[in-house]
Amino acid sequence: MGRKNVRRKWLTVRLSEEEETKLNKFYKQTTCRDLSEYARSILLKKPVHIFYRNQSADDFLTEMIQLKKELNAIGNNFNQVVHKLHTLDNDWEVKSWAILNEIHKDRFLKKVSEVQEKLSQIHNLWLQK
Repeated sequence: MGRKNVRRKWLTVRLSEEEETKLNKFYKQTTCRDLSEYARSILLKKPVHIFYRNQSADDFLTEMIQLKKELNAIGNNFNQVVHKLHTLDNDWEVKSWAILNEIHKDRFLKKVSEVQEKLSQIHNLWLQK
């Protein structure tokens, strides 16, 4: 069994509140699991991986995700209405309307699917950066 790298030595550093705030801000932008790992990496001049966030891309994705949810809700509501109309037996006009609107529903659902696919592509690209 290999021996772990046990850390028994302490280094105490005094910081002002402003310095601590800055340090935590920088640390939170990295992939380090804890502040000690970040501090060791900086002190020992090891590479630190930093998350890069593109705010405009984040805003775009947030809006698109909301749009996706809304489109799904509209599609579900539309589907429920059409299903209910199909169950009505007494009015042939309602049935014919429902049949004609199946085409519109299919177009709508195809468009929702395209939006979902594009969002997935953008999301995957965003995660790779």
